[in-house]
Amino acid sequence: MPLLVDGRRVRLPQSAGDLVRAHPLLEERARLLRGQSVQQVGPQGLLYVQQRELAVTSPKDGNGATCLTHCDGSDTKAEVPLIMNAIKSFSDHTQCGRLEAHLVGGFNDDRQLSQKLTHQLLSEFDRQEDDIHLVTLCVTELNDREENESHFPIIYGIAINIKTAEIYRASFQDRGPEEELRAARALTGGPMISIYDAKTEQLRIGPYSWTPFPHVDFWLQQDDKQILENLSTSPLAEPPHFVEHIRSTLMFLKKHPSPANTLFPGNKALLYKKNEDGLWEKISSPGS
Repeated sequence: MPLLVDGRRVRLPQSAGDLVRAHPLLEERARLLRGQSVQQVGPQGLLYVQQRELAVTSPKDGNGATCLTHCDGSDTKAEVPLIMNAIKSFSDHTQCGRLEAHLVGGFNDDRQLSQKLTHQLLSEFDRQEDDIHLVTLCVTELNDREENESHFPIIYGIAINIKTAEIYRASFQDRGPEEELRAARALTGGPMISIYDAKTEQLRIGPYSWTPFPHVDFWLQQDDKQILENLSTSPLAEPPHFVEHIRSTLMFLKKHPSPANTLFPGNKALLYKKNEDGLWEKISSPGS
């Protein structure tokens, strides 16, 4: 079944710019999203999704389900079916409602990585067996600003209000729980995984395993410029916390070269649940 915009079949391959020009409503939605002010979100009531993670949940009344994920082009062909299965297993869209997609992120980077990922995602969604309605497309050139001949994303982060399905620009001071552990899994090449069990309302982390990060001591000795230029796909466009984030992740990998032994005793997951204040609280592992 095809990828649809406003009920019409999308003709692929097209660039994001060509696609919105063919569907003016997409262009207007992207313009409205870009024009929003950035809202500070959390930590109360926040489920933060890191790179190569997905989370599915719904309002308590069961009106529809939402899946949020951060794709980075590592394995788009495998990730899109994973996203589709996650959302379909959670809601019976065949009886009511429809499957909708919102793609936000990327920019006109020098290596054209954003354009490549956008094309991969649109192509893979177009290959799925279900009708998928593309509602928001704010990617690559639609999410790009130029300053001193360098390109930057306009939108760095988004949030979704699960109850209203509203998507809005957001920034996050808290990216936990277990931010470094989850980032370490992605940095060592871990695949896309689901992190949240909506039925038990628990965040489930691990158990993960990875091989020791190559030359970790060498990277930790490098200055900020070297880390930025060598461990980022878009050095000029990274947010201010990027280098600090990479350093803390590398330190974590040095401290835990074999996570199965030190972080997941008994090969058990780390479980978190929201407390009455809407903050994540660690609970005992299953069977402990």
